[in-house]
Amino acid sequence: MKILVTINQMHSACRDAKQAGKSLGLVPTMGALHEGHLSLVRAAKAQCDVVAVSIFVNPTQFGPNEDLAKYPRDLKKDSELLEREGADLVFAPSAEEMYPFRPVTWVTVEEMSDKLCGRSRPGHFRGVTTVVAKLFHIVEPDVAFFGQKDAAQAAIIRRMVCDLDFPIEIIACPIVREPDGLAMSSRNSYLDPRQRKAALVLYRSLMSAQSLFDQGERKADKLIAAGKEMFSHEPSARLDYFEIVNPENLDPVDQAFEGALVAVAAFVGTTRLIDNVLLPKGKE
Repeated sequence: MKILVTINQMHSACRDAKQAGKSLGLVPTMGALHEGHLSLVRAAKAQCDVVAVSIFVNPTQFGPNEDLAKYPRDLKKDSELLEREGADLVFAPSAEEMYPFRPVTWVTVEEMSDKLCGRSRPGHFRGVTTVVAKLFHIVEPDVAFFGQKDAAQAAIIRRMVCDLDFPIEIIACPIVREPDGLAMSSRNSYLDPRQRKAALVLYRSLMSAQSLFDQGERKADKLIAAGKEMFSHEPSARLDYFEIVNPENLDPVDQAFEGALVAVAAFVGTTRLIDNVLLPKGKE
């Protein structure tokens, strides 16, 4: 496994792989890797000849009062995990390497980037799409793998790829959960034991809405009310949003349907967590 820290090194290594006729998969991450990230690496290994993983805590997707400075970083541990999984290339640039000048050019997916997390975190998705576009140019992957936990991000990137004609397939892999249902996240490391228990309200809220859907309810406002009601029993969590949207364009829906995205975000202490489910086929 090679660890590369400059754009030129990474571009050269990826170009060599492509010129050798090998398919190339990219797993973009911000490090602090957990089983969710590693599941993406395994998916890439199953589909591609060469797997590249980027580890970059991207400053342009953090707001002024967000957790950029304290975001967990452990390149040594991450590298050991990736080597164990059989990753081939690790791209771990510095912020100065990725942004040698103050950026004035941005990639923005309008009409989608101000929805869900974009509403609560202005400029967040602009930072995401810009850095992902940069990574796509550097790596030139055939396939890029993202986690379903960041469903809005995946939808926005998929639209960017379509609109800008990137020759890249985008695959969203299933959420990986702890045994009690909590979605795996690097930010879970911020939670103390009491907060960790309180964080389960996100999953309970999604299951409450899904259960009502399974019983035949299709009115989105009824499902949303069922999800929000869970938060009334958990004072340690502060709801940011609970919405049901079309997973393609993130528009809210009045009538829920199979495959609709139910998304939730909440603060537990000062830690902001997200989760979601895609509504399954209703019971006959």
